Amino acid sequence: MILDSFNLEGKVAIVTGCDTGLGQGMALGLAKAGCDVVGVNIVEPTETIEQMKQIGRKFIDIRANLMKLDDIPNIVDRAVTEFGHVDILVNNAGIIRRNDAIDFSEQDWDDVMNINIKSVFFMSQAVAKQFMAQGTGGKIVNIASMLSYQGGIRVPSYTASKSGVMGVTRLMANEWAKHGINVNAIAPGYMATNNTQALRADEVRNKEILDRIPAARWGTPEDLAGPCVFLSSSASDYISGYTIAVDGGWLAR
Repeated sequence: MILDSFNLEGKVAIVTGCDTGLGQGMALGLAKAGCDVVGVNIVEPTETIEQMKQIGRKFIDIRANLMKLDDIPNIVDRAVTEFGHVDILVNNAGIIRRNDAIDFSEQDWDDVMNINIKSVFFMSQAVAKQFMAQGTGGKIVNIASMLSYQGGIRVPSYTASKSGVMGVTRLMANEWAKHGINVNAIAPGYMATNNTQALRADEVRNKEILDRIPAARWGTPEDLAGPCVFLSSSASDYISGYTIAVDGGWLAR
């Protein structure tokens, strides 16, 4: 049956930044499709741990600061030690800093670039090496943004980093496809998460945003679960280097 190609039973996924929001939604979606999950967070993902128990999947909680690269080898080693293999990587962890470009600081530039694009590349590199050693291929799903397509305002390092995510997704896909590794990305639209709480509370901005979205609503973490499962499964074996917008039609308007 075609639905069998979406089944992730027996697979192991590493998901970064899954304590709340979009990362949590994707991690839970993968678990519901059959995955055991290694969660990488800077804080304890209490809510995610509890929901994983309810689903009945194994969840390994790893604390790491992806602002630097020191913890990456341990993340992969721990996953392999616990489960024997890794099949999927979801690079979701990220931050945003806001200020006018004319006043933007070097520190805010470096902090965002380090976690949003540098750690994405080197996490992918480490996991791809594991995929190659296993000889079974694998799936990498990066999290891009509407600002991979658009310039935005007051978020110069975020725009640069997310544009970089789209580009490096293509690069890695080009080099690693011959090893059976699919590298793709998801670009979320306006999502109802902690990061957008202020926007949703602003009646004027909230209306402006909803008026632009053909679906006429904010997205939810659950809206990313299906695309993430798809890109992590054998159903997407011939999709490589592509960024899927999950935006309620924002880019089509």
